[in-house]
Amino acid sequence: MRSAVVHENQRLPMTTAALYGRPLALLTDLYQLTMAYGYWSAGMAQREAVFHLFFRRHPFGGEFSVACGLAAAVDFIERFRFEKDDLEYLAGLRGSDGRPLFEPAFLDHLAGLRLSCDLDAIPEGTVVFPHEPLVRVRGALLECQLLETPLLNQINFSTLIATKAARVCLAATGDEVIEFGLRRAQGIDGGMSATRAAYVGGCQSTSNLMAGRLFDIPVRGTLAHSWVMAFDDELEAFDVYAQALPANSVFLVDTYDTLQGVRHAVEAGRRLRQRGHEMLGIRLDSGDLAELSQAARRILDEQGFRAAKIVASGDLDEYEITKLKERGARIDMWGVGTRLATGHDQGALGGVYKLAAIRDAGGQWQYRAKRSDDPAKATLPGIHQVRRFAATDATLAGDVIYSEPEGIDESAQAVNPADGSTMSFEAGTPHEDLLVPVFRGGRRVYDLPTLQASRQRTLEQLGRLPVEVKRLEPPRVYPVGLERRLSEMRSRLTGPRLD
Repeated sequence: MRSAVVHENQRLPMTTAALYGRPLALLTDLYQLTMAYGYWSAGMAQREAVFHLFFRRHPFGGEFSVACGLAAAVDFIERFRFEKDDLEYLAGLRGSDGRPLFEPAFLDHLAGLRLSCDLDAIPEGTVVFPHEPLVRVRGALLECQLLETPLLNQINFSTLIATKAARVCLAATGDEVIEFGLRRAQGIDGGMSATRAAYVGGCQSTSNLMAGRLFDIPVRGTLAHSWVMAFDDELEAFDVYAQALPANSVFLVDTYDTLQGVRHAVEAGRRLRQRGHEMLGIRLDSGDLAELSQAARRILDEQGFRAAKIVASGDLDEYEITKLKERGARIDMWGVGTRLATGHDQGALGGVYKLAAIRDAGGQWQYRAKRSDDPAKATLPGIHQVRRFAATDATLAGDVIYSEPEGIDESAQAVNPADGSTMSFEAGTPHEDLLVPVFRGGRRVYDLPTLQASRQRTLEQLGRLPVEVKRLEPPRVYPVGLERRLSEMRSRLTGPRLD
């Protein structure tokens, strides 16, 4: 079934900045500003530091995630500055003593602040794993600190939804998946971010017109139960819709009696055919979708509408789609809404942003790692890069996290931080380093791929994952290890395990 609406404007797609029309430096938590003020007051604002943004566990109980959100983060950083009214708001904040929270000289510093950090990131559409840095920020301590909340805001949710979309699309096994989630998404930006991330994750289209405009994503739509109920009978509703949109008719058939609705769609389809058009399909939104789709397919085929597609919607996710396929459902397209756009049943990715290195007064790097009684909360020291190795057939074979100053040997040896097991890759094994330069000295040096290219990267990456890693249950853990020297350094600073 072709798209109901094709966007023919060839201009570059807009960004979400068009929705807000101003820099968003106040899109942060208060404590980022209080810490920045503290660094400035202590004369530490310009100390060079390195932070990593990473997550500790895959969402949805799976064994892979899909990096997403970098484009929005780049847009945020390029437009970063404190506007006059932002500073006026900060000047009006009061502490518990009733005095201004920030002194005027600090606000003057913020007024002239332009980011000068280096930022490296894993491109959107790349499959990623726990403890791997999705983003690495290096620069003045104050600037790096101010980026924590907005980067987590941009990367966490988008990665969550792109991962969910990838799982749904894998379950659909090549069928088209339409993102239908705007009405259930978390507000305007939640809806926009979810639609974009779902497209990166593999969805082919969306019902979200604003996202279609901003991001140049194909848009689709059928009709609602309210349309059918607005007429005296279902057949009349289908006929009137077909007259208005003869080349784009997909009939929702479950308002009253689903199989009778299919027969009414066939009648409307015959009249369409007499006028030189074809009914594109029907949509099922409730009931036993496996049995109803099988019965609907028989009716359509027997009545000469073999090309008509069956679209399904209604609280679908990767698990429901898998069950329906196992039962022989005759569904061609899947409209997935609530459980995709909201990241059901996991509300957040749980990504974090942690300091890993800071230069001392003598210019030497001091590596930092967080200890914790909970091993899962310990962090890695160093300045990280991820080297991804591949087998001779291009299947992804394993990742090694290493610290750039210490390097990685041609014959790489790595330690699993959870159980101490080891893995190695011989010299000459095909590999790539995943983090790429995005900003240098505050200036962008990275050409952002098109959204379509990021989506294609997801499909290519998933195609290279071992089959066992992509299964819903039971998963196989993809091998990720710490380079030997990084592992030893982490053990000295935090202890023997990192879950």
